[in-house]
Amino acid sequence: MSSEPIERRVAYLGDRLRGSRCKICGKEYFKLKNYCGDCGRASFSRMENIDFFYEEGTLDFCTVINNPTNKFKKLGSYIYGIVSFHDGKVRFPGRLTDYAIEDDDEIILSDFEGRKVIPRFRRRHAVEPSGIVPTISLAFTFSDEYYPYQEYKIEKPSKEYEKPGIVAYGTYSSRFRIKERTIERAVPFLDEDAITAAVEAGKMALIHSRATHKSIIKVYVGSESNPYAVKPIASKVAQVLKLGEECQAEGVQCVDAIDTEFACKAATSMFKDAASLVYFSDQEDTHAMVIATDNSQSAPRGEPGGELDLFVGYGSAAFIFGVHDVIAQFEGWNSITSDTPDFWRRDTQPYPSHGGRFTGVPAYFKHVTKAVKKLMDRLRLKPIDVNYFVAHQPNAVFPARVAKALGFNEEQFLPGLQVATFGNTYSGCSPIGLAAVLDIANPDERILVASYGSGAGSDTYSFITTRQLIRKRARQKFTIRHQAENEFLKYVNYDTYRRFKNGMQSA
Repeated sequence: MSSEPIERRVAYLGDRLRGSRCKICGKEYFKLKNYCGDCGRASFSRMENIDFFYEEGTLDFCTVINNPTNKFKKLGSYIYGIVSFHDGKVRFPGRLTDYAIEDDDEIILSDFEGRKVIPRFRRRHAVEPSGIVPTISLAFTFSDEYYPYQEYKIEKPSKEYEKPGIVAYGTYSSRFRIKERTIERAVPFLDEDAITAAVEAGKMALIHSRATHKSIIKVYVGSESNPYAVKPIASKVAQVLKLGEECQAEGVQCVDAIDTEFACKAATSMFKDAASLVYFSDQEDTHAMVIATDNSQSAPRGEPGGELDLFVGYGSAAFIFGVHDVIAQFEGWNSITSDTPDFWRRDTQPYPSHGGRFTGVPAYFKHVTKAVKKLMDRLRLKPIDVNYFVAHQPNAVFPARVAKALGFNEEQFLPGLQVATFGNTYSGCSPIGLAAVLDIANPDERILVASYGSGAGSDTYSFITTRQLIRKRARQKFTIRHQAENEFLKYVNYDTYRRFKNGMQSA
């Protein structure tokens, strides 16, 4: 049985599930229509578009695809079905994702049917490395498992702050994990990559903020695992999340979208730019979004550079900056840079190389230590004045060692140390650590964040939390702890891990 013809027919829906509704009779359609089949001519100019991107549906019935066509062979056997929304008024065909069916698995379809599901933004099918990556939201996961349903409400801001800062945040990591020795790492499913993770984290940040997506005037996406050498991630993220004002007739978003690159500080470098932009904006209640996202690359074990394969992970973190309803205000920042090539990936090369011992003292430790000390001196801070310290986390040893050398104790740095749970998520490391701290911090606490990017440089920021942090906490279901300790995590072996890491490049 093949699902490819269906996929082709519904491809026009784009990256968000969209439909149409007749204002006269209320009938809904799973495609965009300019008239109602029941109301005929009377419905012209009386049709409205509807969007299901943030909604919850029901898996009405499904089947197992055991012999997919070429473009879907990478998925192996998978579950395909019909999903309904709005009490059955409209139905979509779609694939159940995040389920890896093994040969000996007994699939009882009645256990799946009737359950609530959420649309997920994923790769649509396999593609050659030279082609455009096809994406769509006709992929679904159960809302009572790893990925919970969260309603996106929009509220007017209640308080303006003198200083800009973080208004909201969101994180995303896959339910698939590999556990070796004492380290657990997140593994992308076959249809996931840096782009899909960025969209998921951005979506969570918007839900947490309750700000309208139209208020985002700029989005920065920092990554070192862009599926394209020439083509931005940010343009896709902006369009899928409908950031900025939407010009439907032209099919464009009125937002500035840009990719940034500086190894593992590709995103944190933009924190100060985003804060400055909203602080000096001449528009009322504007926001900027910064997303760190990576499907961290490494050569397989046994190949040159394969030692990285013990640490690399997968994940994304998104932060919305503004001056209204701020949860963590900017106190100060400092950046340092030098030409220290400790870690690199040449163009056309699939995996990075590194300088071995040279990545430690003259690179990571020198830059992080200098950046932190200079900021603390400028702000006249001592370690006792800091409640939480978050450093870049290429492994579990480096951040603990640099924290202790700077005078921080375990109570200050362990809450943000997430590398042993999600792996080295490259540009997402310190942002995910920051999110873990924001999940548990109290108002009027100081958080010091030190990122590091090979090549080399370090950004250090000081944030002071506000009472808005507690007010917004109830909106955050998909927390770092939820993703770390979830009962629906799926552990895979090394062969499956490598297969998932390679993803849907080609059939």
